Amino acid sequence: MDIPRERAPDRKRYIYGGIGLIALIAAIVAIANLKPAAPSVDRSSVVIDSVRRGDMVIDVRGPGSLVPEQIRWISAVTAGRVDKIDVRPGATVTDTTTLLELSNPDVQLESLSAQQQLSAAEASLVTLRISLENQRLAQEGVVATTTSDFNDAIRNATAFDELEKKGFLAKGLLAPMDVSKAKDKATELKARMAIEQQRLDVMSKSIDEQIALQKAQVDKLRDIAQFQTNRIASMQVRAGSAGQLQELSLEPGQYVQAGTILAKVAQPGRLKAVLQIPATQAKDIQIGQVASIDTRNGLIPGHVIRIDPGAHDGTVAVDVALDGALPKGARPDLSVDGTIELDRLKNVLYVGRPAYGDPGSTVGLFRLSKDGNEAQRVNVKLGRASVNMVEIVNGLNAGDKIITSDMSGSDSQSRVRLK
Repeated sequence: MDIPRERAPDRKRYIYGGIGLIALIAAIVAIANLKPAAPSVDRSSVVIDSVRRGDMVIDVRGPGSLVPEQIRWISAVTAGRVDKIDVRPGATVTDTTTLLELSNPDVQLESLSAQQQLSAAEASLVTLRISLENQRLAQEGVVATTTSDFNDAIRNATAFDELEKKGFLAKGLLAPMDVSKAKDKATELKARMAIEQQRLDVMSKSIDEQIALQKAQVDKLRDIAQFQTNRIASMQVRAGSAGQLQELSLEPGQYVQAGTILAKVAQPGRLKAVLQIPATQAKDIQIGQVASIDTRNGLIPGHVIRIDPGAHDGTVAVDVALDGALPKGARPDLSVDGTIELDRLKNVLYVGRPAYGDPGSTVGLFRLSKDGNEAQRVNVKLGRASVNMVEIVNGLNAGDKIITSDMSGSDSQSRVRLK
């Protein structure tokens, strides 16, 4: 009878199966720990710059235009209608060049009325002077007559005194009343002479004051008449200064009010640049700082001469005097770009300004590997910034190459591959 035999366990199969399971687990773990493939970036589509150490210029830039240093705005002194335009914008003028002619009948009538009032006041002055002079002469005559009478009274009183001394009064040849009367007459005439002389003095002073008042009135009316004459003359509108006529937009037949701007005359040979600097960057600008003006036909050195105290539409107007010669074709209202040097940083790390990141902030920038095939994101602390450069406080070293162009499409990536 056959007895069944138990088969020996296949240990090799278990061993191989265990090894395979371990290998599978190891492969799964390895795959799980693999970093995702870095996305590719076209090398020609990014801007790469190197970190440098040295002196860095802090500057700001803004657009602007060339404007004349001296501008004369000509306004209407009086209202009037434009009768004639003598010159047009672009013409070279002198201070006596007539730009346009106005007319206003009312102004002419007012001038005639002022002249009439002046003539009447002058006639009144002459009449008053004659009248007062006659009064003074009459008073002088009274003073002369009173003086003569006083002298006669003195002589009579003296004669009576002599007769009295010779005894005529005692002999009854003179009446005591006659002697007293002669003396009283002399005393009366002395007082009258003093009064009339005082009256003459008062009259003389009064004459001077009355004539002075009337002359002041005449002078006022003469000033008014001259003003009216000047109003008529102002309707022949002249340039007032030599230069180039920049603006004159009126046409014959138009009516303008007093104070209306009629024209603008500028000296084209003396120009300055007026730059519009962003208000956030204008806080460090100071008078005297060095500037450079780009006219698209050359660079002109200059310096800051004025800073507008207020901001308009987010910008601050900065006036720059031009220290160099103007290039050919430079003229008022020419568009320019200006750069103002604020400061110089000595021996610092700096790089081309990235597309994003404010001064003083920490940003993530892609730093290239040594072979230049990959870029790893690193945190970089930025310092002060200029138009094209920014200071590196930490995070990079001299010689490092970084991508400065916009990499917002790779914000979620820690590294990229350059192809």
